[in-house]
Amino acid sequence: MRGRPALFTRYESDSAMLPTTTQRVWMLVGLLVVAGAAVWLPRDWLILIATAFIASVGVIGLNLVTGYAGQVSLGHAFFLGVGAYAGAAFGGEATDKLVGFGLDVVLWIPLAGLVAAVIGAAIAPIAVRLRGLYLAFLTLGLVFLGEHVFREWESVTGGPGIGRKPGVLRLAGWRFDLDGEVAGYSVTREQQIYWLTLIVLIVMAFAAKNIVRSRIGRAFAAVRDRDIAAEVMGIDLTRYKVLAFAVSSFYAGVAGSLLFTVTGFVNTNSFNLLLSFAYIAMVVIGGAASITGSIMGATFLTLLPRLIDGAGGVLPFFKVSSQGLLSTSQLERIVFGALIIGFLIFEPRGLNGIWMRTRNYWKAWPFSY
Repeated sequence: MRGRPALFTRYESDSAMLPTTTQRVWMLVGLLVVAGAAVWLPRDWLILIATAFIASVGVIGLNLVTGYAGQVSLGHAFFLGVGAYAGAAFGGEATDKLVGFGLDVVLWIPLAGLVAAVIGAAIAPIAVRLRGLYLAFLTLGLVFLGEHVFREWESVTGGPGIGRKPGVLRLAGWRFDLDGEVAGYSVTREQQIYWLTLIVLIVMAFAAKNIVRSRIGRAFAAVRDRDIAAEVMGIDLTRYKVLAFAVSSFYAGVAGSLLFTVTGFVNTNSFNLLLSFAYIAMVVIGGAASITGSIMGATFLTLLPRLIDGAGGVLPFFKVSSQGLLSTSQLERIVFGALIIGFLIFEPRGLNGIWMRTRNYWKAWPFSY
């Protein structure tokens, strides 16, 4: 309504992703700025931010099953690994020892997600019988099972210590992983990977936002908050828990298929328990049950090592000892742990909660109510 952009008279308007013109304009401006940043950012920062985009997709998937559906999962690294090797098999070239189909990127990315989703849906009927700590330990076992499978299935993974190259970023003969020229302008490999991962993130984020504001998303929230009451109201708990695991696994598979294209190598040791904990931390720090918070948490923790390295040359209390008393990696772990504890105690809603409180304050300023 004119003069009252936050006053809605229909449920469809209230649940819209961008209900006001201001939000739509700022979203468009923000996307243009992020896309245009690839022109002037250095190559190493382009790869780092592209990694953050990919991690955001994986964190959104974990947030769907943990933050929205309330099913604690510590096995996200397993599904990332499934997606990575499925993508490498579908998009890579075959050799005398490795399986490869050489598909285009628009095919092997969703196929990698589908393989992970099928495995997630197959495991989910067992997982939905458990809850809380027991469910967490069950999904934790997937990580150790995955490490064994990845080591032994050498025709797909290449085996321990050898590994294999990820899927080729190719579309209709064009290579995103090589420098090229478009309309007379040269584009680097890093710029192309940056734009490709940004497009994937935008598509997956908007798809997730549509899921959580639909009937499925409302069912997820009901199962998370009061599963017995939800079942009494007619919500099929098994169906929606399986669906949550399948969708989350699909997002992890897509993220895993792209995660190691930036490094150019997939190793069986990469998909370990530490990777699962890192993704859980991204959910906690970014904000549970929030798509925006997922992107914030993934971006913040992906950039954190670089920020710490930069602060070490400016702030005296960030100096690391040359005698080995405190290495950079140790400092990263200290900051990492302190952030998790701090957000759990002081801001359980994460970075998204801080943003929402700051935004609401300035919207109401100078009034305090």
